[in-house]
Amino acid sequence: MLSAEERQLTFVFADSPRGGKGDKPVDVSAGKAFLLHQASVKETNDSVTRAGDDPRCLLERAASVSNLARALVNVARNKGAAGVDGRSIKEVVDEAPRLLPKLRRELLSGAYRPGNIRRVWIPKPGGGQRGLGIPNVVDRVVQQALLQVLESLFEPTFHTSSHGFRPRRGAPTAIAEAKKHLAEGYVWTVDIDLSKFFDRVHHQRLLNRMAQQVEDGRILKLVHRMLKAKVVLPDGTRTATDKGTPQGGPLSPLLSNIVLDELDWELERRGLRFVRYADDFSVFVKSERAGHRVMNSVRKFIQSRLRLVVNEDKSSVSGPLDLTFLGFHLSASSEGGVAIAISPRTKERIDSRIREFTPRTWGQSLAVCFERLNGYLRGWTGYFRLCTEDRLTPLHKLDAHIRRRLRAIIIRQKKRPRHLFRHLIACDVSLRAAAHTAYQRTGIWRRSISPGIHKAYPNAWFAARLVVLTDRWHVLNPTERVSVKQQRLFDQ
Repeated sequence: MLSAEERQLTFVFADSPRGGKGDKPVDVSAGKAFLLHQASVKETNDSVTRAGDDPRCLLERAASVSNLARALVNVARNKGAAGVDGRSIKEVVDEAPRLLPKLRRELLSGAYRPGNIRRVWIPKPGGGQRGLGIPNVVDRVVQQALLQVLESLFEPTFHTSSHGFRPRRGAPTAIAEAKKHLAEGYVWTVDIDLSKFFDRVHHQRLLNRMAQQVEDGRILKLVHRMLKAKVVLPDGTRTATDKGTPQGGPLSPLLSNIVLDELDWELERRGLRFVRYADDFSVFVKSERAGHRVMNSVRKFIQSRLRLVVNEDKSSVSGPLDLTFLGFHLSASSEGGVAIAISPRTKERIDSRIREFTPRTWGQSLAVCFERLNGYLRGWTGYFRLCTEDRLTPLHKLDAHIRRRLRAIIIRQKKRPRHLFRHLIACDVSLRAAAHTAYQRTGIWRRSISPGIHKAYPNAWFAARLVVLTDRWHVLNPTERVSVKQQRLFDQ
């Protein structure tokens, strides 16, 4: 019987989709077959086992072929672009039988040197650009291998109010804890934004924090080399780095949590309630006066002790019951509790994405448009399912807006009024309604809400083909039904 991990690996490296009865066996290359075998093999070699038990021989565990194979599988699953050397993930996977043993020897002998990091710029939701560092695929494999052994060391030491990039934690647990603090009367929040956090991490402080848990100095030396890797800008210029951890590598999230864990325990020592997700965190207090006092003291600690910079424009004391966190807005509900809705910035972002997926000049079939939209909307609702039922109005409006844009595409694709008129008649629309939609002297956007197009393409037609945000929310948040017997117990 195959393990769950083996079944997942087989899916990751499938060269063709699974399907009907006539499917032929998947053609697995030698590199993929090697990875499938090595990634599922447990360490049985006595020397490796002893090395794994000795905290001073952590590198042997990280550099084992099976651990490197699992790391390459994870890197392949995450996909991603090539680094400066131009080698794609597929090329590295195909070279795995020769590459991984060689990489193990280089890591253990100290001959391994990380390559340069390719810098790309991506737009930020609030404007501006964020620098993303893309290491070579082989370097990402090494980082992932280190992550797989270091995470078990540091995870037990992290504070419970830290939720970002941790196993079995994430936005749902962070929002749940924030909601709990607000419900308990800590309705004022101190929101502190760290300016360019990943670019300003102090290397020596980070390594000193790591040394408290990592006894193998070779691991620390390897991480230091990764931090010092040169960055290649889009114009080809190479720059040296004396601080910061490049975003884009598998190890960066763990390193950021190690840096900010010191802040977490300082807030705990001061008796403060807080929630942190990566470099985004809020402190909960009971009054505005306490909020300003905490803001000043925490700012001083961050700047003097952690040597980081606070973005004053994005840091504030807000409340009561007015928190924007991780794309959500938490406020007071009509029943006296805490309501969760999407934030205004989230609304702007999804509006922008919908415009990208449904351009007025869409030239392909509607089926392709639906497929692209459905993939995005499923992922979006999977994250924003945390909204409470009394804050679903924005989702209703988004559903209506998406349908209107799709109706506008249908009108645009018919090109001429007479073609649209004939199409509406074929869809059992009355002559008057079809003529009014096809021949009225208004633009496409105005005609997209006319009775004729609604009759031809009602909401039910879209619901059978398109993800409906509100329906999807109800599927992800099933209501617990009370039986008649239970109801009688309440009535008594």
